Amino acid sequence: MQLKFDYNNMMESAIGSHGIKPSEISDAESQHAAVYKQVVDNSGKGWQGWTETPMISQAEVDELNAFGKAIREKASSFVVLGIGGSALGPICVFNALLHLHHNELPAAMRKAPKFYVEDNIDPQRMSALLDVIDVKTTYFNVITKSGETSETLGQFLILYSLLKKALGEKAAKEHIFVTTTIGKGALYATAQQEGFKTFGIPAGVGGRFSVLSNVGLVPFAVMGIDVAALLKGAREMRKACERKDIEQNPALMTAFLQVLSMRSGKNISVMMPYADGLRTMADFYCQIWAESLGKALDNDGKTVNCGQTPAKSLGVTDQHSQVQLYNEGPFDKVITFIGVDNFDTTVEIPANETAEAGGFLKGHTLNELINAERKATEFAVTKAGRSNFTIMMPKVDAETVGELLMYFMYETAFAGAYLNIDTFNQPGVEEGKKATFAMIGRTGYEQKLAELRSVKKNDAYVIK
Repeated sequence: MQLKFDYNNMMESAIGSHGIKPSEISDAESQHAAVYKQVVDNSGKGWQGWTETPMISQAEVDELNAFGKAIREKASSFVVLGIGGSALGPICVFNALLHLHHNELPAAMRKAPKFYVEDNIDPQRMSALLDVIDVKTTYFNVITKSGETSETLGQFLILYSLLKKALGEKAAKEHIFVTTTIGKGALYATAQQEGFKTFGIPAGVGGRFSVLSNVGLVPFAVMGIDVAALLKGAREMRKACERKDIEQNPALMTAFLQVLSMRSGKNISVMMPYADGLRTMADFYCQIWAESLGKALDNDGKTVNCGQTPAKSLGVTDQHSQVQLYNEGPFDKVITFIGVDNFDTTVEIPANETAEAGGFLKGHTLNELINAERKATEFAVTKAGRSNFTIMMPKVDAETVGELLMYFMYETAFAGAYLNIDTFNQPGVEEGKKATFAMIGRTGYEQKLAELRSVKKNDAYVIK
């Protein structure tokens, strides 16, 4: 494991009365053992199929890379159609591992197609996409586990129609490949009917835990990401998260500290990476943490309405917008800093510049400055008695990103077990999906439509 986890600033010794006592960890030994057993003993079972996603064979990796290379050599643009976990995983990995201005680079420099993820159905967004791609040389990966996701299917229907008009029906089929559950859902049936290349998603892998399945691996292969290194990092983190001793298991420890913090009223979890390439890693975290832990009922049927609201922040940008609140606002947050020891590039601040402004910066580097700002912010919030811990990455590469993704998944699973909830369902999301189907007129949702129409609003509460 290359990542390091420093939770000193969660403890009473660092932040005083708002911190956690060592005895609170040691006295919960039986609880740690039960939570560990629940998660690790069920590895690969039920909805914990995600624990097995890094374990695919080298032959499978080679097959993915061969497919990706074939698409990469033909495509001017590559578009992922997906939402939620089908989009956030690919987005955060590409943002971390590709050039920050990938699409703006000349083709010879980027050595891969332009890349877009369409994870919303704003009509202006679709129109804007069509203004910047040539559908004749663009390839589309349609991703939905259920095969029934309204947003993704709507995008697919629009783009498949445009492809057929531009290329003819036979050639259009070659520009679409599908990632979905084999044998289930409307998208799979359509893929079989139309002859689209199809990749499967394991039954026990939910959307927000799917980044290391074909949901992510197929796009990564197309864009030339080092799939083998990514999976290697995930396997290393899996080993670390299967250590029985909580003091040696980063995900078990931080999950417990977060749950203790929730119980003391710290109901906001701030994810604050200090690297632009990790900006969207906070989006990935926000989904997996919110959708997994925000539950009305526990496993015993008791109403608990638990969860911790995730918030994303970017260092150093949000030192100038949010840190004032973190330092002097309510004691209702836990801040997770992500730091990077070594960036791919070193940018020097000229020592011999004649301008008077910023004299104290001359001869230093932006690398020094960003890490000094991270450490300074950590110091300031700790001095103010605010709970925080730090994840350090030696560098941002495929292997460390694989470690980070697997850590987030295990931390979430352990936290759900400590909270005694079903970490892997999402009933609060399903209600909105059913209502959408009803309003669009899907057969079988007539009763839900009647329920929607029965809702009355009082015009006295509407300002016009």
